[in-house]
Amino acid sequence: MADPTPQTPPSSGLRERKKQRTRDALIRAALELFTEQGYEATTIDEIAEAVEVSQRTFFRYFANKQEVVFAVQDMVEARFLEELRARPADEPPLTALRSAVMIAWDEIGSAITSVIPVDLHMRTFQMIESTPALIAAYLRRSTELEEQIAQLIARREGVDVDTDPRPRVVVAAFSGVMRVAGKVWGEGHDCSVASIREVTRSYLDHIGPAIEADWRPDPIPVSVDRTHAHDQA
Repeated sequence: MADPTPQTPPSSGLRERKKQRTRDALIRAALELFTEQGYEATTIDEIAEAVEVSQRTFFRYFANKQEVVFAVQDMVEARFLEELRARPADEPPLTALRSAVMIAWDEIGSAITSVIPVDLHMRTFQMIESTPALIAAYLRRSTELEEQIAQLIARREGVDVDTDPRPRVVVAAFSGVMRVAGKVWGEGHDCSVASIREVTRSYLDHIGPAIEADWRPDPIPVSVDRTHAHDQA
């Protein structure tokens, strides 16, 4: 009797694609559960069950729930940094930052739709803004990203970030405005990309006027009734 034909082991490429599909499925299931029933109320067992894998399999890909929450955000931030590196060298730093973030919003669909729908990402963004347990993590991540951006800006401008405060100052202004814009958008009712893009654009456009312009309205000139004043004289 002939030996059975040996099974050909799957190629490394096929294994990697299967692992990527499992990871993407876990991200999507987790974010759908988080946005539907709340971050705190969702368990890892529920996420694993939604994808029909074990809890052990979940932990092969993610250390905890928080890591899943920010998985797609990591992709978005990487796309922003890629665009920032590609900005023309003669652009002023704030202009380069503004242009990079606007393009990143325009292209967010192509960056993440292989993993989740854009509307789910936007709902996740709102969920983070409204979940106290995630705010601290979000701020810590923002601080780390700010330093990364400041280093990038310093290299662009040919300065030393440790002796020249300008890269960190401009990034702090940019990041602060981005956080305010995100908070304002998150408190609204329109969770579309177009909405957050417009809020972001508007707030970034106000950095210069807010810093340099005189906020006070022009004083109303006091009119003098010369006839009345003459009669009283």
